Amino acid sequence: MEMWYTEKQTESFGITAKITKTYVHEQTDFQQLDMIETEEFGTMLVLDGMVMTTVRDEFVYHEMVAHPVLSTHPDPEHVLVVGGGDGGVIREVMKHPKVKKAVLVDIDGKVIEYSKTYLPSIAGELDNPRVEVLVGDGFMHIHDHKNAYDVIMVDSTEPVGPAANLFTRGFYQGIYEALKEDGIFVAQTDNPWFKAELIKSVNRDVKEVFPIVRVYGANIPTYPSGLWTFTMGSKTYDPLEVEESSIPELATKYYTPRLHKAAFVLPKFVEDLVK
Repeated sequence: MEMWYTEKQTESFGITAKITKTYVHEQTDFQQLDMIETEEFGTMLVLDGMVMTTVRDEFVYHEMVAHPVLSTHPDPEHVLVVGGGDGGVIREVMKHPKVKKAVLVDIDGKVIEYSKTYLPSIAGELDNPRVEVLVGDGFMHIHDHKNAYDVIMVDSTEPVGPAANLFTRGFYQGIYEALKEDGIFVAQTDNPWFKAELIKSVNRDVKEVFPIVRVYGANIPTYPSGLWTFTMGSKTYDPLEVEESSIPELATKYYTPRLHKAAFVLPKFVEDLVK
């Protein structure tokens, strides 16, 4: 008998993957956590019925959270990752030798634990000596650490459950205060096909806090619609002014120096959302 997992991305649309094994099916203190093996995309982490990452396409998301912002800041020594318990963003951050310390704060320790066990290719840098892993509330961590970070990355789930507070103007104001005087932050901001209003509201809120705001995109097959956006807020540095020659060649599979500025060229209908 065949087994299939379906993510219902809207009330009338979803994606389906054939699965061969279930490693974890657990209700944690914060969310339903499933770790499953799929034929097409390998091991898949699912939280509250939403695909968070898969072995096959994870590199796109994790590279595009980390590298555009780290290539924009000239001296990103202290980095914070909010969420991201699977470790993929941290893995990419560790490719930048200028980073002296990266702190990861995820509210659900089970995500970290199971990712180390079932997603070792993603979570492999969580034990790096330059990394500090904390199980806690990222919202409160930011509130309690003023002027502490050069770069903050928000690797959250969709704005439901424990991640709801991570899509509010108050959170972006807290990020501004937790950044140093020339700091930058970036957050995943969902897809323009099904979450257009979310992208508009986030862009509006971030523009009320940061003087420089840029939106960019990437293609991630297992995320709703495949087209994903990220929003960057900066106090000083503009990612569009970065010289390609200053961006290091890294061991990446999606992001490149040539792609850096190209990622900020949006389809017209997405561009209209953030004007």
